[in-house]
Amino acid sequence: MIFDSHAHYDDEAFKKDRDTLLSSMQANGIGSIVNVGASIESSENSLELAETYDFVYAAVGVHPSDTGQLNEENYVKLCKMMDKEKVVAVGEIGLDYYWDTPSRNIQKKWFVRQLHTAMEKNKPVIIHSRDAAADTLDIMKAEKPWDCGGVIHCFSYSVEMAKEYLDRGFYIGIGGVLTFQNAKKLKEVAQYAPLSQIVLETDCPYLAPVPNRGKRNSSLNLTYVAELLAEIKGITREETERVTYENACKLYKIK
Repeated sequence: MIFDSHAHYDDEAFKKDRDTLLSSMQANGIGSIVNVGASIESSENSLELAETYDFVYAAVGVHPSDTGQLNEENYVKLCKMMDKEKVVAVGEIGLDYYWDTPSRNIQKKWFVRQLHTAMEKNKPVIIHSRDAAADTLDIMKAEKPWDCGGVIHCFSYSVEMAKEYLDRGFYIGIGGVLTFQNAKKLKEVAQYAPLSQIVLETDCPYLAPVPNRGKRNSSLNLTYVAELLAEIKGITREETERVTYENACKLYKIK
């Protein structure tokens, strides 16, 4: 069975067949899914999905690109969501410098704030970092969320940067990008990182692996990622799936 540690089934891309697709998962080898919030609304929707399906869990948080919507009033609402039974993480949170808005100062402010809340509640964090390697690491080193644990989602940096997080007990999230022809850096990270600190993820509906690149992604595509990761590690796909499943359970403190 496979654990999809990062999905967005609340997305509009699944509007027409969400229930049919999710209902087919366990029969097709997908044992568990964490649906991840990116805004106040998507966090609420993630929680609703988790409460509807036994095998779905929720993460709630505000993505850096959506931090412009945050204020004291709706942050209280977000914090209350974090206490719900099926919420297993705070995320996705972090920095995204690919876009010009919101400002970097606003992104940093709410990244730090959400990190603090996660530490107060002892929830693992799901970190989004795009074109912001140095600032993300600087904030992580300053705030030290290492005890609550977490994952660097959709890891896109160097082996040296991976080492910074792996040495502090964090997990590396690997998905469809691994199968891309130009993913040399990620393949090096996959080779370097201990299998015990890797989790599989889709980020669906985005980043479908080869041979379905460009199409809508779903957890059903994770077999392609597991197959290639197994090849890189020189082990069986079954072992890759088993260990990464156990890793996701440890990361999210799921018994």
